[in-house]
Amino acid sequence: MKKLIAILMSLVMVLSFAACAKTPVDDEPGTEVETVADEAVSEEASEEAVAGDTVAKTLAAEFKTLAATEADAQAIADKLAASAAVSAIGPATMPVEEGFLTGFDNAEIKGFEAGVMFAPMIGTIPFVGYVFSLADGADVDTFVKTLEDNANLRWNICTMADEMLAVAEGNYVFFVMAPASLDA
Repeated sequence: MKKLIAILMSLVMVLSFAACAKTPVDDEPGTEVETVADEAVSEEASEEAVAGDTVAKTLAAEFKTLAATEADAQAIADKLAASAAVSAIGPATMPVEEGFLTGFDNAEIKGFEAGVMFAPMIGTIPFVGYVFSLADGADVDTFVKTLEDNANLRWNICTMADEMLAVAEGNYVFFVMAPASLDA
């Protein structure tokens, strides 16, 4: 009986590896990965979310508004996690410390005073967002560049985010990797 269970478990593991071994998204026709830096987000998109925007752009617009009114990274992340743009996945927030963070491969992310991650409880949805608070006088542009350079859109098992976006507002930085849409 133990041998049968071990064989079945091995078979399930092999099949799950095979399911994850599909052709990389870059090789599929009509599929593009969009990376949007702070400069690429127009002022109009920053000031209001337009119908048809991606999840990341909608959250970035909300972040810009919240960064001007909220007192800390946790408050901003809580409100972004409650946004209608991501309500379908119900992300939870949690504080993070400098070091290895979800979505950044083997790079340690350092240089922030406070950080909050928000992500869905279901691990196969390719979504992760962060709000970082940097010290006064910190080099925000270098921090954003570090995030962009070390992010991996395929950090999640068998899935890949469509878009990465990093936006700074004052000493706050918002970073997200997300599917273009969360519609079913």
